[in-house]
Amino acid sequence: MSDTHSAPGPAAAPYRYEAALAADIEARWQDFWDAEGVYEAPNPTGDLAADGGAGAAGRPKKYVMDMFPYPSGAGLHVGHPLGYIATDVYARFSRMTGHNVLHTLGFDAFGLPAEQYAVQTGTHPRASTEANIENMKAQLRRLGLGHDKRRSFATIDPDYYKWTQWIFLQIFNSWYDEAADRARPIATLVEQFESGERDTPAGWRPWSELDAAGRAGLLGEYRLAYASDAPVNWCPGLGTVLANEEVTAEGRSERGNFPVFKAKLRQWNMRITAYADRLLNDLDALDWPEAIKLQQRNWIGRSEGARVDFPVRTAAGGERAITVFTTRQDTLFGATYMVLAPEHELVSGDDSIVPAAWPEDAHAVWTGGHATPAEAVAEYRKQAASKSDVERQAEAKEKTGVFTGAYAVNPVSGERVPVFIADYVLMGYGTGAIMAVPAHDSRDFAFARAFELPMRCVVEPSDDRGTDPAGWDDAFVSYDARIVNSAGEDVSLDGLTVTEAKARITDWLTERGIGEGTVNFRLRDWLFSRQRYWGEPFPIVYDEDGVAHALPESMLPLELPEVDDYSPRTFEPDDADTSPETPLSRNEEWVNVRLDLGDGRGPRMYRRETNTMPNWAGSCWYELRYLDPHNSEKLVDPEIERYWMGPREGQPHGGVDLYVGGAEHAVLHLLYARFWSKVLYDLGHVSSAEPFHKLYNQGMIQAYVYRDSRGIAVPAAEVEERDGAFWYRGEKVTRLLGKMGKSLKNAVTPDEICAEYGADTLRLYEMAMGPLDVSRPWDTRAVVGQYRLLQRLWRNVVDENTGEVTVTDAEPGEAALRALHKAIDGVTQDMAALRFNTAIAKVTELNNHLTKAGRPVPRTVAERLVLLVAPLAPHIAEELWHRLGHTTSVVHEPFPVADPAYVQDETVTCVVQVKGKVKARLEVAPSIAEGELEALALAQDAVRSALGGADIRKVIVRAPKLVNIVPA
Repeated sequence: MSDTHSAPGPAAAPYRYEAALAADIEARWQDFWDAEGVYEAPNPTGDLAADGGAGAAGRPKKYVMDMFPYPSGAGLHVGHPLGYIATDVYARFSRMTGHNVLHTLGFDAFGLPAEQYAVQTGTHPRASTEANIENMKAQLRRLGLGHDKRRSFATIDPDYYKWTQWIFLQIFNSWYDEAADRARPIATLVEQFESGERDTPAGWRPWSELDAAGRAGLLGEYRLAYASDAPVNWCPGLGTVLANEEVTAEGRSERGNFPVFKAKLRQWNMRITAYADRLLNDLDALDWPEAIKLQQRNWIGRSEGARVDFPVRTAAGGERAITVFTTRQDTLFGATYMVLAPEHELVSGDDSIVPAAWPEDAHAVWTGGHATPAEAVAEYRKQAASKSDVERQAEAKEKTGVFTGAYAVNPVSGERVPVFIADYVLMGYGTGAIMAVPAHDSRDFAFARAFELPMRCVVEPSDDRGTDPAGWDDAFVSYDARIVNSAGEDVSLDGLTVTEAKARITDWLTERGIGEGTVNFRLRDWLFSRQRYWGEPFPIVYDEDGVAHALPESMLPLELPEVDDYSPRTFEPDDADTSPETPLSRNEEWVNVRLDLGDGRGPRMYRRETNTMPNWAGSCWYELRYLDPHNSEKLVDPEIERYWMGPREGQPHGGVDLYVGGAEHAVLHLLYARFWSKVLYDLGHVSSAEPFHKLYNQGMIQAYVYRDSRGIAVPAAEVEERDGAFWYRGEKVTRLLGKMGKSLKNAVTPDEICAEYGADTLRLYEMAMGPLDVSRPWDTRAVVGQYRLLQRLWRNVVDENTGEVTVTDAEPGEAALRALHKAIDGVTQDMAALRFNTAIAKVTELNNHLTKAGRPVPRTVAERLVLLVAPLAPHIAEELWHRLGHTTSVVHEPFPVADPAYVQDETVTCVVQVKGKVKARLEVAPSIAEGELEALALAQDAVRSALGGADIRKVIVRAPKLVNIVPA
């Protein structure tokens, strides 16, 4: 809704702090900061040498980072800069408290949006992306962000993606040595095979008998980057495959909302699973929100159990085994059937177990009415391919499946058990096969009831249901019970506890070579191919035998060729029977190339890889390039990397000191970046095993969405409120709090607010809206509150009519000193803890105290107030600092230090209630202002936990003893 501050009358004071004056001040100081390189952070080598070692050398370092922005053509709305402003405030505070601060910003510029725009308009994606970057730079500059601009780059710069390609080759040319528990060069594995120290795996001929293609194939089983034929998420509507994390719970693409199907294609993968244990264990030493750690732990999904082989015959008469992973090997005697994922290798191909005809004892309910097992399996696989993993695992849905026509053998009892396929079993977990124990697993129980399958109780129930599952309503699940009905010819588990039975049966399986104790992870290898144009080309070529070869470093970067058609071949969204065709594959001149790879074979013809890397590649390592962005010889200078990111006290794995961004990247960017860091660490390229030591998730700025009777969003700025209702062009509309965005017609740009109030006002408002890590609603009408704070600050130093400084050199009184030092003490603590909203409340209280005390303000108080404000509102602070007679930039002035003698004060206990119940007690000064008390109360962890993310309808403040919060 439109609401602006009152315009000044014609007799407005000429030096009043208003939008025009703010704009002039802000533009001048932004130019000054750029010209003087105020935000340039010295490195421990060349920069410090030029500095004589006197500047940064004696100061502790602080590396502050934002998550990579993607330069959208729509530009920024006021929700986007929230994190950028917060890191800027913290970086400025850190400089003023004696740190050498590295703070910069680059652009994550490869990816689908620019490519889709190119397809629609015929504009090269580089042209549109670079234009978007320039627009975003201008918008961010206007906010006064203190970035070291020498260090900025975009992932589309060849000088940058040269090193992305180089890192890919390090991963490609590495394997995970489990004995050493780290990655090692692939050459060390070759040496082991050649010397006989390591035998080739079962099913492979000896190394000496393998030809070049055979050896390449064997090494591909070990490489950390490898190509394989595997089930993938195929999105015909986008013409590309997607990682699991890019598919929604509804089985659709996160980008574009197209249907996604399971398909088997040859794609590049990263063997992130080799690092599962380390990715899990190293979380403990990171200063991350517990919610993010929990998401990563759940995604990695470590579970201990056993591998068990169930013998089965193929349709051709061969012997195979269905291997299952189970955490309940103690219930093996209760396995009465098996279930394979529809994508399992044993239900298709040469080793298929699906017979030509149904066996005589096949129940009609098992076959689904199909004439042959092959027909039943094919039809069911097609149905399952159209469902997402989440849909397939939904607990409430009806269990579906079909009998394969095959039987396996339970290895402990010798019983024949029918083998089904069903969509509730996934290839992405375990082995894609389960032994079904319906008496003790709810999903298996439901499936067994639906398909009239037998059940056997093998864990003695603790209730009165008895041991015959025929009369049960659901499975009995217990980890603290006795095992029953579990005796075979040479092993018995009867009478043992669950734990005892697990140990005994695991030993028995291991002795017979039909199983073993093992650990399984939910984490799958990272699908790394995309069938797109606008991404990093793989530095890989193939010879005439299809063997992949790495390009030598001298041939990097491998730049994207110019093409006329940027479009991958897309298909009807529902057409699952299709396969990718990439834009690069149509450029024959680029694809087929004669090269000398320096391997002694001379110039030969090769075929380039025509997939490109996913948009995640460039953001997996950008924290390293900020350190040494112009190094053309190395990824990063080791000394520079150790200085900024190396391990130190409290940071055993090293990493960025503060990394701020959205919680939505918990298992995508953050997991991938950790993996790349660990590989580079293992190979000796970096000293930091983790990329980001401290992670902070900022909340979201929300906005009201107004919809008409058709449910269509209408422009929020044109909505009027009358008598508690909302109207748009005479029609009543509904209001709901939601995201801010162009499509919802409720976006407010930072340019608008800067033009009307100034950038410093916008910065203050966004930081004052509430705790940084919670979402909050945007209200343009409330911006004026911070605008008035800056106006009062200005008036406390500058005469609005003459422009002269009005401070006095007289010593401040006791009251002013107490107000000043309490503010310094509180603001210092709040800034260090990223509590910017309460820091602003304390600055406001001090400024109001000075206003009420009357002018002139003592110079010593005014100067310290300006320094307190400097991280939050840097432009007005710089202006006032210079008007007060200083010639140095406020950016590098020391932050004020509180005098303890003036900080101590009698306190009273304030009770904080939520819905009438006491949730916190605060010790506060008797004179505390209502606004500051409210901000302190809302910042308490116990209060925020009690609110549980709910909106606040009303806050009742009775300073200094009571705050009562009423949720909506």
